[in-house]
Amino acid sequence: MARWLFKSEPETWSWDMQVARGDAGQEWDGVRNFQARNNMRAMRKGDLGFFYHSGGERAIVGVVEVVAEAHPDSTASDGKWDCVDLRAVAPLPAPVTLDACKAEPRLADMVLVRNSRLSVQPVNDAEWTVVCELGGYLR
Repeated sequence: MARWLFKSEPETWSWDMQVARGDAGQEWDGVRNFQARNNMRAMRKGDLGFFYHSGGERAIVGVVEVVAEAHPDSTASDGKWDCVDLRAVAPLPAPVTLDACKAEPRLADMVLVRNSRLSVQPVNDAEWTVVCELGGYLR
């Protein structure tokens, strides 16, 4: 199983909005970056990811699961863009801020730390474990 991180401005799509979609989940639409799109194309049903609030908050706030693999993004008219569907799994008991990730030596190579602008990014198993530890999330 692969692990991922999904970034969203909370004013546009927040953790609470994701939770409100229930088990049906929500299309992770509107991504217009080829690297992020290709990351979604690599995802499989059941993969887990972190839900990250960008903007002023800049924190990992929850865990999501891929419930539908890559398919055409309903907000794209040109056919170039795909998305996946996500459902909320659980909030992190303690949100993990970007500053906390940057301060943690074990996360020095994490994409979030090195390229915080990429909206959909991979997370390796060691990074997943560290962030879960920092956030008090018992897998």
